[in-house]
Amino acid sequence: MATRPLRFADRVVIVTGGSKGIGEGVVRVFMREGGRVVFTARGAEAGNKLQDELNTTFPQGKALFVKCDMTNQVDVQAMVERTVETFGRLDCLINNAGWHPPPTKIDDISVEDFRSLLDFNLVSYFFTMKFALPHLRKVKGSIINMSSLTAVIGQSDAVSYVATKGAITSMTKALAVEEARHGVRVNVVSPGNIWTPLWDSFASAGTDEQRTANIKAGEEAQLLGRMGSLEESGELCLYLAAEATFTTGVDHLLSGGAELNYGKKTMLPAE
Repeated sequence: MATRPLRFADRVVIVTGGSKGIGEGVVRVFMREGGRVVFTARGAEAGNKLQDELNTTFPQGKALFVKCDMTNQVDVQAMVERTVETFGRLDCLINNAGWHPPPTKIDDISVEDFRSLLDFNLVSYFFTMKFALPHLRKVKGSIINMSSLTAVIGQSDAVSYVATKGAITSMTKALAVEEARHGVRVNVVSPGNIWTPLWDSFASAGTDEQRTANIKAGEEAQLLGRMGSLEESGELCLYLAAEATFTTGVDHLLSGGAELNYGKKTMLPAE
C-alpha cells in the first residue's frame, strides 16, 4: 500500500510559545507531517524535554527548541537567525506566545499591567514578523497569528487581553495587504474554548463539583457541545500553511460555533 505524502516535508516553521497548550498541539501536527519545527518558550527544562520526545516520536520531522524571551528583540532576532542557519530557510511563522491574565475588572488593571501585556501579546508579534519576513519572502511563505474569539465577541473582565487580540487581528489584515506583493500570505487563527492546561487550571480552581460544572459550562458554550482539541488547533494551522494557497488576510474562527445563535447576555447590575 502506498504511503501518503507528508504535508510539510522538509519545510521549516517557527512556533512561538510551543512547549505547551495550543502551541504544543501545533508543533506536534507539523512534526507528524515531516516539518522542521523550531519552537520557543522561556522554560529551558520543559522545552528540551519536549524536543527530545518529539524527535523520538516523529522521526520524519525534526524539532529544535530555542529558549527565547519573546519580549526581548535580541532574543527573537537571534532565534530567527538560528532557525535559518540550522535549516537553510523559513517557510512559516506561527506567532502563538501570549498570556491570558485572570479575570480582572478595568478598575483593577494598572496602566503598567496593560502596557506589559501589550508588549508580550502584541508587540512581540510585530518584531517577530519583522525579523522573519526577509526569509519568508524568499520562499513565498506564510505567517499565522494566534488571536482569539474574544477579539470578535468580547469577554467580561478581560479588557487588556481582548485589546491585544483585537489588535493582532487588525495588524494581520494590514500586513496581508502589504505582503501580497511579495507572495507572503498572512492569516489569523482565533480559538475559542480549546481544552488546554490553562483551561484545566481554571476549571480546577474549586471543588470537584465546581470543576465538573465549569467544564460543562465550557462545553455548552459551543454549538458542537464540546471544546476544541490541541490537535484541531494544529490541523487548522497546517492547512493554512500547506494547502490554503489562495487564502490571506482571513480570520479563521476555531470556535465550534460559539459566536452563533442567541443566548443569555445580560450582565447583573453592578452592586
